[in-house]
Amino acid sequence: MGDMGGDQVSQAVAGSAALLRSVSGRDWKGVDAGRLEWSCRRTAEHICLDLIMYAGRLAARATGYVPFEIVVPDGTDNAGVVDVLETTGALLTAAIRTAPREVRAFHPSPFRSANREGFAAMGVAEVLLHTHDIAEGLGVPYEPPAELCEGVLTRIFPHVRPGLDPWRTLLWATGRGELPGRAPVTGWTWSNNLVIGAGRVTLQGVTPAAAADLRAGGTGGFDWIEGGPFEGTRDAAGMVLKAYEAGVHRPEWGLFVLVRTEDGRAVGGMGFHGNPDEEGRAEIGYDLAPAARGQGYATEALRALSERALARDDVKALFATVDRVNTPSQGVVSRAGFTRVSEEHGEDADQYAYELRG
Repeated sequence: MGDMGGDQVSQAVAGSAALLRSVSGRDWKGVDAGRLEWSCRRTAEHICLDLIMYAGRLAARATGYVPFEIVVPDGTDNAGVVDVLETTGALLTAAIRTAPREVRAFHPSPFRSANREGFAAMGVAEVLLHTHDIAEGLGVPYEPPAELCEGVLTRIFPHVRPGLDPWRTLLWATGRGELPGRAPVTGWTWSNNLVIGAGRVTLQGVTPAAAADLRAGGTGGFDWIEGGPFEGTRDAAGMVLKAYEAGVHRPEWGLFVLVRTEDGRAVGGMGFHGNPDEEGRAEIGYDLAPAARGQGYATEALRALSERALARDDVKALFATVDRVNTPSQGVVSRAGFTRVSEEHGEDADQYAYELRG
Protein backbone atom coordinates (compact mmCIF):
# COMPACT_ATOMS: atom_id res chain seq x y z
CA MET A 1 0.00 0.00 0.00
CA GLY A 2 1.62 3.21 -1.19
CA ASP A 3 2.03 6.61 0.41
CA MET A 4 -0.77 9.14 0.81
CA GLY A 5 0.45 12.70 0.69
CA GLY A 6 0.89 15.75 -1.48
CA ASP A 7 1.81 13.78 -4.59
CA GLN A 8 -1.46 11.86 -4.42
CA VAL A 9 -3.51 15.04 -4.00
CA SER A 10 -1.72 16.55 -6.99
CA GLN A 11 -2.37 13.40 -9.04
CA ALA A 12 -6.07 13.36 -8.16
CA VAL A 13 -6.50 17.05 -8.97
CA ALA A 14 -4.66 16.72 -12.29
CA GLY A 15 -6.93 13.86 -13.36
CA SER A 16 -10.04 15.75 -12.35
CA ALA A 17 -8.94 18.97 -14.04
CA ALA A 18 -8.18 17.14 -17.28
CA LEU A 19 -11.66 15.64 -17.40
CA LEU A 20 -13.47 18.82 -16.39
CA ARG A 21 -11.62 20.94 -18.94
CA SER A 22 -12.69 18.53 -21.65
CA VAL A 23 -16.34 19.28 -20.81
CA SER A 24 -15.99 22.91 -19.69
CA GLY A 25 -18.05 24.09 -22.66
CA ARG A 26 -21.08 22.14 -21.47
CA ASP A 27 -23.93 23.46 -19.29
CA TRP A 28 -22.88 22.75 -15.66
CA LYS A 29 -25.51 24.87 -13.93
CA GLY A 30 -28.55 23.19 -15.41
CA VAL A 31 -27.46 19.61 -14.82
CA ASP A 32 -27.47 17.74 -11.50
CA ALA A 33 -24.26 16.02 -10.48
CA GLY A 34 -25.08 12.32 -10.43
CA ARG A 35 -27.20 11.39 -7.43
CA LEU A 36 -26.57 14.70 -5.69
CA GLU A 37 -29.09 17.50 -5.43
CA TRP A 38 -26.40 19.95 -6.50
CA SER A 39 -25.68 21.12 -10.00
CA CYS A 40 -22.43 20.13 -11.65
CA ARG A 41 -21.24 23.72 -11.26
CA ARG A 42 -21.98 23.84 -7.54
CA THR A 43 -20.30 20.48 -7.07
CA ALA A 44 -17.13 21.67 -8.80
CA GLU A 45 -17.05 24.77 -6.58
CA HIS A 46 -17.61 22.52 -3.56
CA ILE A 47 -14.45 20.55 -4.40
CA CYS A 48 -12.51 23.81 -4.42
CA LEU A 49 -13.94 24.79 -1.03
CA ASP A 50 -13.00 21.46 0.52
CA LEU A 51 -9.44 21.63 -0.76
CA ILE A 52 -8.74 25.14 0.49
CA MET A 53 -10.56 24.47 3.78
CA TYR A 54 -8.39 21.42 4.44
CA ALA A 55 -5.27 23.36 3.48
CA GLY A 56 -6.18 26.20 5.84
CA ARG A 57 -6.94 23.93 8.80
CA LEU A 58 -3.72 21.97 8.41
CA ALA A 59 -1.53 25.03 7.84
CA ALA A 60 -3.03 26.85 10.84
CA ARG A 61 -3.07 23.73 13.07
CA ALA A 62 -6.72 24.60 13.73
CA THR A 63 -8.14 23.06 16.90
CA GLY A 64 -11.79 23.79 16.12
CA TYR A 65 -14.23 24.68 13.40
CA VAL A 66 -13.12 27.64 11.27
CA PRO A 67 -15.93 29.41 9.30
CA PHE A 68 -14.86 29.35 5.70
CA GLU A 69 -16.38 30.00 2.30
CA ILE A 70 -15.13 30.40 -1.24
CA VAL A 71 -16.91 32.61 -3.75
CA VAL A 72 -16.37 32.35 -7.49
CA PRO A 73 -17.17 35.77 -9.03
CA ASP A 74 -20.19 36.11 -11.27
CA GLY A 75 -19.26 35.73 -14.90
CA THR A 76 -16.58 33.13 -14.26
CA ASP A 77 -16.88 30.39 -16.84
CA ASN A 78 -16.45 26.69 -16.15
CA ALA A 79 -12.82 26.75 -17.27
CA GLY A 80 -12.22 29.41 -14.62
CA VAL A 81 -13.62 27.08 -11.96
CA VAL A 82 -11.15 24.44 -13.11
CA ASP A 83 -8.41 27.04 -12.62
CA VAL A 84 -9.62 27.49 -9.05
CA LEU A 85 -9.63 23.71 -8.57
CA GLU A 86 -6.01 23.46 -9.64
CA THR A 87 -5.03 26.37 -7.40
CA THR A 88 -6.76 25.09 -4.28
CA GLY A 89 -5.35 21.64 -4.97
CA ALA A 90 -1.86 23.13 -5.09
CA LEU A 91 -2.47 24.86 -1.75
CA LEU A 92 -3.50 21.62 -0.06
CA THR A 93 -0.55 19.83 -1.62
CA ALA A 94 1.81 22.45 -0.21
CA ALA A 95 0.22 22.35 3.24
CA ILE A 96 0.59 18.57 3.40
CA ARG A 97 4.19 18.60 2.21
CA THR A 98 5.25 21.19 4.78
CA ALA A 99 3.32 19.88 7.81
CA PRO A 100 5.38 17.85 10.31
CA ARG A 101 4.21 14.30 10.84
CA GLU A 102 2.91 14.93 14.39
CA VAL A 103 0.75 17.92 13.45
CA ARG A 104 -3.00 17.35 13.70
CA ALA A 105 -5.82 19.74 12.89
CA PHE A 106 -9.55 19.79 13.40
CA HIS A 107 -11.92 17.58 11.48
CA PRO A 108 -15.23 16.57 13.06
CA SER A 109 -15.64 13.01 11.83
CA PRO A 110 -15.37 10.96 13.91
CA PHE A 111 -12.47 11.60 16.31
CA ARG A 112 -12.18 15.40 15.99
CA SER A 113 -8.78 15.61 14.25
CA ALA A 114 -6.66 14.39 11.35
CA ASN A 115 -2.96 14.36 10.51
CA ARG A 116 -1.41 15.30 7.17
CA GLU A 117 -2.04 11.81 5.77
CA GLY A 118 -5.68 12.03 6.81
CA PHE A 119 -6.13 15.41 5.14
CA ALA A 120 -4.48 14.04 2.01
CA ALA A 121 -6.85 11.07 1.96
CA MET A 122 -9.89 13.30 2.54
CA GLY A 123 -8.78 15.68 -0.18
CA VAL A 124 -8.26 12.87 -2.65
CA ALA A 125 -11.64 11.37 -1.72
CA GLU A 126 -13.44 14.66 -2.28
CA VAL A 127 -11.81 15.08 -5.68
CA LEU A 128 -12.42 11.53 -6.88
CA LEU A 129 -15.99 11.21 -5.66
CA HIS A 130 -17.27 14.59 -6.75
CA THR A 131 -15.54 14.38 -10.11
CA HIS A 132 -17.42 11.11 -10.50
CA ASP A 133 -20.67 12.90 -9.63
CA ILE A 134 -20.06 15.59 -12.24
CA ALA A 135 -19.03 13.04 -14.86
CA GLU A 136 -22.12 10.97 -14.17
CA GLY A 137 -24.34 14.03 -14.52
CA LEU A 138 -22.76 15.01 -17.82
CA GLY A 139 -22.70 11.42 -19.12
CA VAL A 140 -18.92 11.10 -19.57
CA PRO A 141 -16.69 8.24 -18.32
CA TYR A 142 -14.35 8.73 -15.39
CA GLU A 143 -12.22 6.19 -13.55
CA PRO A 144 -9.29 7.27 -11.36
CA PRO A 145 -6.18 5.15 -10.73
CA ALA A 146 -6.82 2.12 -8.51
CA GLU A 147 -3.92 2.99 -6.22
CA LEU A 148 -5.51 6.33 -5.31
CA CYS A 149 -8.76 4.60 -4.44
CA GLU A 150 -6.98 1.94 -2.38
CA GLY A 151 -5.05 4.63 -0.56
CA VAL A 152 -8.29 6.35 0.45
CA LEU A 153 -9.94 3.09 1.55
CA THR A 154 -7.02 1.88 3.65
CA ARG A 155 -6.68 5.17 5.50
CA ILE A 156 -10.12 6.66 6.09
CA PHE A 157 -12.44 3.70 5.43
CA PRO A 158 -10.91 1.12 7.81
CA HIS A 159 -14.36 -0.31 8.56
CA VAL A 160 -15.05 -1.19 4.91
CA ARG A 161 -14.12 -4.69 3.75
CA PRO A 162 -11.85 -4.35 0.72
CA GLY A 163 -13.03 -5.60 -2.65
CA LEU A 164 -11.34 -6.72 -5.84
CA ASP A 165 -11.93 -3.32 -7.46
CA PRO A 166 -10.96 -0.40 -5.18
CA TRP A 167 -12.84 2.20 -7.26
CA ARG A 168 -16.09 0.23 -7.25
CA THR A 169 -15.62 -0.45 -3.53
CA LEU A 170 -15.16 3.26 -2.80
CA LEU A 171 -18.23 4.16 -4.82
CA TRP A 172 -20.27 1.52 -2.98
CA ALA A 173 -18.95 2.65 0.42
CA THR A 174 -20.14 6.20 -0.28
CA GLY A 175 -23.58 5.27 -1.58
CA ARG A 176 -22.71 5.73 -5.24
CA GLY A 177 -22.86 2.20 -6.58
CA GLU A 178 -23.54 -1.45 -5.96
CA LEU A 179 -21.34 -4.43 -5.11
CA PRO A 180 -22.44 -8.03 -5.50
CA GLY A 181 -23.31 -9.59 -2.15
CA ARG A 182 -23.35 -6.30 -0.27
CA ALA A 183 -26.37 -4.28 0.80
CA PRO A 184 -26.71 -0.75 -0.59
CA VAL A 185 -25.14 2.01 1.52
CA THR A 186 -27.57 4.76 2.49
CA GLY A 187 -25.49 6.58 5.09
CA TRP A 188 -21.75 6.74 5.48
CA THR A 189 -18.80 8.57 7.00
CA TRP A 190 -15.06 8.18 6.82
CA SER A 191 -12.82 7.66 9.82
CA ASN A 192 -9.50 9.32 10.51
CA ASN A 193 -7.21 7.51 12.90
CA LEU A 194 -7.95 7.88 16.61
CA VAL A 195 -5.34 9.55 18.84
CA ILE A 196 -5.48 9.29 22.64
CA GLY A 197 -3.38 11.46 24.93
CA ALA A 198 -1.59 9.66 27.75
CA GLY A 199 0.82 12.00 29.53
CA ARG A 200 4.27 11.61 28.02
CA VAL A 201 2.96 9.57 25.08
CA THR A 202 0.07 9.57 22.66
CA LEU A 203 -1.60 6.42 21.39
CA GLN A 204 -1.93 6.82 17.63
CA GLY A 205 -4.34 4.51 15.82
CA VAL A 206 -2.82 2.31 13.13
CA THR A 207 -4.69 2.37 9.81
CA PRO A 208 -4.90 -0.73 7.61
CA ALA A 209 -2.32 0.88 5.32
CA ALA A 210 0.12 1.36 8.21
CA ALA A 211 -0.63 -2.13 9.52
CA ALA A 212 0.25 -3.66 6.15
CA ASP A 213 3.58 -1.84 6.15
CA LEU A 214 4.36 -2.87 9.74
CA ARG A 215 3.49 -6.50 9.05
CA ALA A 216 5.75 -6.47 6.00
CA GLY A 217 8.71 -5.25 8.07
CA GLY A 218 8.34 -1.50 7.56
CA THR A 219 7.86 1.37 9.99
CA GLY A 220 4.16 1.98 9.40
CA GLY A 221 5.07 5.61 8.79
CA PHE A 222 6.32 6.12 12.36
CA ASP A 223 9.75 7.30 13.50
CA TRP A 224 10.86 4.46 15.78
CA ILE A 225 13.52 4.47 18.45
CA GLU A 226 16.27 1.86 18.22
CA GLY A 227 14.89 -1.66 18.52
CA GLY A 228 11.38 -0.82 17.41
CA PRO A 229 8.90 -1.87 16.37
CA PHE A 230 9.13 -4.99 18.51
CA GLU A 231 7.74 -8.33 17.34
CA GLY A 232 4.47 -8.05 19.29
CA THR A 233 3.58 -4.84 17.45
CA ARG A 234 4.18 -6.48 14.08
CA ASP A 235 2.04 -9.45 15.11
CA ALA A 236 -0.73 -7.09 16.24
CA ALA A 237 -0.53 -5.33 12.87
CA GLY A 238 -1.26 -8.68 11.27
CA MET A 239 -4.39 -8.96 13.43
CA VAL A 240 -5.54 -5.55 12.21
CA LEU A 241 -5.07 -6.63 8.60
CA LYS A 242 -6.97 -9.85 9.17
CA ALA A 243 -9.90 -7.96 10.71
CA TYR A 244 -9.84 -5.36 7.92
CA GLU A 245 -9.90 -7.98 5.20
CA ALA A 246 -12.85 -9.65 6.94
CA GLY A 247 -14.72 -6.34 7.21
CA VAL A 248 -14.88 -6.44 11.03
CA HIS A 249 -12.09 -4.00 11.94
CA ARG A 250 -13.10 -1.09 14.16
CA PRO A 251 -10.46 1.60 14.80
CA GLU A 252 -11.28 1.88 18.53
CA TRP A 253 -10.48 -1.82 18.98
CA GLY A 254 -7.35 -2.05 16.89
CA LEU A 255 -3.66 -1.32 17.31
CA PHE A 256 -2.13 1.92 18.58
CA VAL A 257 1.48 3.01 18.37
CA LEU A 258 2.87 4.76 21.45
CA VAL A 259 4.59 7.99 20.40
CA ARG A 260 6.57 10.19 22.80
CA THR A 261 5.23 13.72 22.88
CA GLU A 262 8.68 15.22 23.53
CA ASP A 263 10.24 14.13 20.24
CA GLY A 264 7.63 12.29 18.15
CA ARG A 265 9.51 8.98 18.36
CA ALA A 266 7.54 5.74 18.48
CA VAL A 267 8.41 3.52 21.45
CA GLY A 268 5.93 0.63 21.35
CA GLY A 269 2.51 -0.73 20.49
CA MET A 270 -0.69 -1.32 22.46
CA GLY A 271 -4.17 -2.35 21.54
CA PHE A 272 -6.94 -4.89 21.54
CA HIS A 273 -7.10 -8.41 20.18
CA GLY A 274 -10.46 -7.65 18.59
CA ASN A 275 -13.84 -6.09 19.25
CA PRO A 276 -15.55 -6.71 22.63
CA ASP A 277 -17.37 -10.04 22.91
CA GLU A 278 -21.06 -10.51 23.68
CA GLU A 279 -20.36 -10.16 27.39
CA GLY A 280 -18.64 -6.81 26.89
CA ARG A 281 -15.12 -8.11 27.50
CA ALA A 282 -12.07 -7.17 25.43
CA GLU A 283 -8.50 -8.40 25.60
CA ILE A 284 -5.66 -5.90 25.64
CA GLY A 285 -1.95 -6.35 24.90
CA TYR A 286 1.20 -4.28 24.47
CA ASP A 287 4.93 -4.29 23.97
CA LEU A 288 7.73 -1.74 24.00
CA ALA A 289 11.03 -1.44 22.21
CA PRO A 290 13.74 -2.59 24.65
CA ALA A 291 15.23 0.90 24.97
CA ALA A 292 11.86 2.31 26.17
CA ARG A 293 11.19 -0.21 28.92
CA GLY A 294 11.23 0.59 32.60
CA GLN A 295 10.27 4.25 32.12
CA GLY A 296 6.53 4.11 32.79
CA TYR A 297 5.34 4.63 29.22
CA ALA A 298 3.30 1.44 29.09
CA THR A 299 1.58 2.16 32.41
CA GLU A 300 0.54 5.65 31.34
CA ALA A 301 -0.74 4.40 28.00
CA LEU A 302 -2.60 1.43 29.50
CA ARG A 303 -4.38 3.65 32.01
CA ALA A 304 -5.53 6.04 29.26
CA LEU A 305 -6.63 3.30 26.86
CA SER A 306 -8.45 1.39 29.60
CA GLU A 307 -10.23 4.47 30.88
CA ARG A 308 -11.49 5.30 27.42
CA ALA A 309 -12.67 1.77 26.71
CA LEU A 310 -14.46 1.31 30.05
CA ALA A 311 -16.30 4.62 29.61
CA ARG A 312 -18.35 2.97 26.86
CA ASP A 313 -21.71 1.43 27.69
CA ASP A 314 -20.95 -1.73 25.72
CA VAL A 315 -17.76 -2.58 27.63
CA LYS A 316 -17.89 -4.25 31.05
CA ALA A 317 -14.35 -5.49 31.54
CA LEU A 318 -10.86 -5.63 30.05
CA PHE A 319 -8.44 -8.47 30.54
CA ALA A 320 -4.79 -9.18 29.82
CA THR A 321 -2.64 -12.29 30.01
CA VAL A 322 0.96 -12.01 31.17
CA ASP A 323 3.68 -14.67 31.25
CA ARG A 324 4.54 -15.79 34.78
CA VAL A 325 8.19 -14.95 34.21
CA ASN A 326 7.43 -11.43 32.93
CA THR A 327 7.40 -9.57 36.23
CA PRO A 328 7.89 -6.10 34.64
CA SER A 329 4.70 -6.55 32.59
CA GLN A 330 2.86 -7.80 35.65
CA GLY A 331 3.86 -4.54 37.31
CA VAL A 332 2.47 -2.54 34.38
CA VAL A 333 -0.99 -4.09 34.53
CA SER A 334 -1.09 -3.88 38.32
CA ARG A 335 -0.15 -0.20 38.37
CA ALA A 336 -2.81 0.42 35.70
CA GLY A 337 -5.46 -0.98 38.06
CA PHE A 338 -5.81 -4.55 36.80
CA THR A 339 -6.28 -7.35 39.33
CA ARG A 340 -4.93 -10.87 38.95
CA VAL A 341 -7.89 -13.24 38.73
CA SER A 342 -6.33 -16.54 37.69
CA GLU A 343 -3.04 -18.34 37.40
CA GLU A 344 -4.11 -19.97 34.17
CA HIS A 345 -5.70 -18.76 30.98
CA GLY A 346 -7.02 -21.04 28.30
CA GLU A 347 -4.66 -23.90 27.56
CA ASP A 348 -1.53 -22.07 28.67
CA ALA A 349 -0.67 -22.68 32.33
CA ASP A 350 2.39 -20.41 32.12
CA GLN A 351 0.38 -17.16 32.21
CA TYR A 352 -1.49 -15.08 34.72
CA ALA A 353 -4.86 -13.53 33.83
CA TYR A 354 -5.59 -9.95 34.89
CA GLU A 355 -8.88 -8.08 34.74
CA LEU A 356 -10.11 -4.51 35.05
CA ARG A 357 -13.83 -3.90 35.40
CA GLY A 358 -15.72 -0.70 34.76
